Amino acid sequence: MTEAAIELYNDYKHDFRIFMDGVVGYIGAHPKLVGKGGAVHSTRHRLKDADSLRHKIARKAAEGRTVDETNIFDEITDLAGVRVLHLFQHSFAEIDAVIRSRVQSGDWCLGEKPRAYTWDPEAAAFFSNFDVDVRHKPTSYTSVHYLLKPRADSLVCCEVQVRTLFEEIWGEVDHQMNYPDPTDSLACREQILVLSKLVGAGSRLLDALHRVKSEI
Repeated sequence: MTEAAIELYNDYKHDFRIFMDGVVGYIGAHPKLVGKGGAVHSTRHRLKDADSLRHKIARKAAEGRTVDETNIFDEITDLAGVRVLHLFQHSFAEIDAVIRSRVQSGDWCLGEKPRAYTWDPEAAAFFSNFDVDVRHKPTSYTSVHYLLKPRADSLVCCEVQVRTLFEEIWGEVDHQMNYPDPTDSLACREQILVLSKLVGAGSRLLDALHRVKSEI
């Protein structure tokens, strides 16, 4: 079943790539988001390879969720992924507005309500001002996820993650040390938690610096 699902994904991989390239190209070059003082610092994108997909299907199976050729595109929605990085938390509003404008024009479709994952009460309060589903992550993960499709009935989708540069640092460290298999080291888990607190403080400090500069 796993190999049949992977083969089906490979059949559609070109379609995923074309849509993903359009998403990253639109956001990453949007005149309202880039340039000096623009909201977007940088973007990254990738298509999930066969080995990563095989491992993800195995992890879902361990959780009791079967993934095969009949449901792969419903169960695994990050086959194509775009990451949008920004410096200041308030810049999220500009990025969100551009994405929603594209959805409202009918060029993109939301596969589900966007989700804001965070462990920080202040960040949760900030995201509550937007039309997103705010969810607490005990792992200290912080990011806003959009599931975009070219149309509502399309099998093709692209997960867009929007986060600050500080949150990206935490994500990269956690990914290397704690993913996909959580570390057994208590010391490592504790230090990752400490890093998440530093990331939150760093993001708030950057916003404070920006406000001071604006006032000057």
